[in-house]
Amino acid sequence: MRFILPLGLIATTLAIAPVRFDREKVLRVKPQDEKQANIIKDLAKTNQLDFWYPDAIHHIAANMTIDFRVSEKEFHSIQSALDQNKMHYEILIHDLQEEIEKQFDVKEDIPGRHSYAKYNNWNKIGKRDERRKAIFMDCGIHAREWISPAFCQWFVYQAAKTYGKNKIMTKLLDRMNFYVLPVFNVDGYIWSWTQNRMWRKNRSKNQNSKCIGTDLNRNFNVSWNSFPNTKNPCLNTYGGPEPESEKETKAVTDFIRSHLKSIKAYITFHSYSQMLLFPYGYTSKLPANHKDLAKVAKIGTDVLATRYETRYIYGPIASTIYPTSGSSLDWAYNLGIKHTFAFELRDKGKFGFLLPESLIKPTCKETLLAVKYIAKYILKHTS
Repeated sequence: MRFILPLGLIATTLAIAPVRFDREKVLRVKPQDEKQANIIKDLAKTNQLDFWYPDAIHHIAANMTIDFRVSEKEFHSIQSALDQNKMHYEILIHDLQEEIEKQFDVKEDIPGRHSYAKYNNWNKIGKRDERRKAIFMDCGIHAREWISPAFCQWFVYQAAKTYGKNKIMTKLLDRMNFYVLPVFNVDGYIWSWTQNRMWRKNRSKNQNSKCIGTDLNRNFNVSWNSFPNTKNPCLNTYGGPEPESEKETKAVTDFIRSHLKSIKAYITFHSYSQMLLFPYGYTSKLPANHKDLAKVAKIGTDVLATRYETRYIYGPIASTIYPTSGSSLDWAYNLGIKHTFAFELRDKGKFGFLLPESLIKPTCKETLLAVKYIAKYILKHTS
């Protein structure tokens, strides 16, 4: 078993007050036609809307479910615009700050100790994983998706705990190497804990801009920068000044290239939406082994549902969630890793990025079933 710790610079946290989100709301809107879709786009141009799903304005289309965060100050004008245009909306979260604080709903057994049933800050993750033998998947590429690193930690914990006891896990660990990257975006993750819970990108400085950060999942060298809204450093989906410009991306791509002969699958974990995705994101063209990928994804989601009846949908990125460019998944596939998958973990929007700690264990347990199935398939069907 082998283990990778994230490579890259960790930002120094400044002595400034964390961002608060008092009385900010998360709205869900489903435009019924192109006219209503354009109304949402126009509102985004004149208001600071933080799109949770989809993640950028250019993805918005008729009959699509759209979740976005709006400040207390701008809520009433947004509400009026929606009412005036007879657009139905639902308030998913009434007070974002309250939901952030309610997210920590599991008591610590021993204060300060690492717990796999809780969200852990980087100090706890780093110290824990330096001591533990590990297994390769990546988690936490977007800083605010806390359930993703929680799963990677859970996977490592279960692998160590059940080795020699669980027949399937023991066979997998004896016959395969798992490389686990628990937090891809370390400095962004730290920032989401200490300063801004809704932070998404990393914390790199951008030349000729006051805006900080690059979306690491738009920074891979595959159809890079081919979509709108990936060129503005102030946007959440900014893809960086060039492919692999970020230390985090470069560290991962260098590692994968150097181990390419042995890596048969690449799995990345995100939230939210309850989906199991595979290539492509940058084109509607289907990959050569599409039927194989769809078969694995279908059975994987079926297996996942056996634990708590949590239902996932599956399919290519572009048609199942939305088109995207510069993603790690498409890059890995085009490099030659022909079984690449992305999990969009719980939930479907009730909590969004603020999944309570009490749902960590159920999410991890059901996801582990799907990951074990994928690993068994790779072991049996790849050379």
